Amino acid sequence: MRFVLFVEGYTEDKALPKFLKKWLDPVLDSPVGIKTVRFEGWAELLKDVPMKAKMHLNGPQSDKIIAVISLLDLYGPTFYPNHLSGLNKRYEWAKNDIENKVDHPKFFQFFAVHEVEAWLLSQPDIFPSIVRNVFPKKIREPEAVNFNEPPSSLLERLYSKCMGRSYKKVVNGKELFGKLDPKIAYHKCPHLKELLDKMLELAKKTL
Repeated sequence: MRFVLFVEGYTEDKALPKFLKKWLDPVLDSPVGIKTVRFEGWAELLKDVPMKAKMHLNGPQSDKIIAVISLLDLYGPTFYPNHLSGLNKRYEWAKNDIENKVDHPKFFQFFAVHEVEAWLLSQPDIFPSIVRNVFPKKIREPEAVNFNEPPSSLLERLYSKCMGRSYKKVVNGKELFGKLDPKIAYHKCPHLKELLDKMLELAKKTL
């Protein structure tokens, strides 16, 4: 049995299945699979998600699928109504909008707040010491690193300043996710906790 995970970029495609399974498998009676489907950015995912979700959930392998989970960064997309500027209002509106368009009981939309790199910030000791020594105090609540300077932009600025090179989302991100303890991220990132709790609930019902 497996989840199908829709993602918007290479970092998520390469790093997230192993990271999510590292938390899920120890608390399940048997391990689950996670198959990623990568889109070319958030706009393509939004355009194609109804068709692609139904293709998986109504296809010949549907009995082996626990659920289709779609994951987007909250930072980046520009499809929110103009009057919605706050985190919670954007999250709720976008989740409902996408789930209503797909309209399938085994499809769930989630968002990384404000990017998946926030999960990395939950464990500073996975970063080079020269970088973590200048982390701002706000990373104590990683999901508070917000629209003004989202997590990947913060890392890009600090890597450039401290190490004289850019932060590479795919290469550095995959390496850091390999070091990240999901239990730490789970306790510091409420929206990641929401995602993992739902995946655990769904897996337990199916296995």
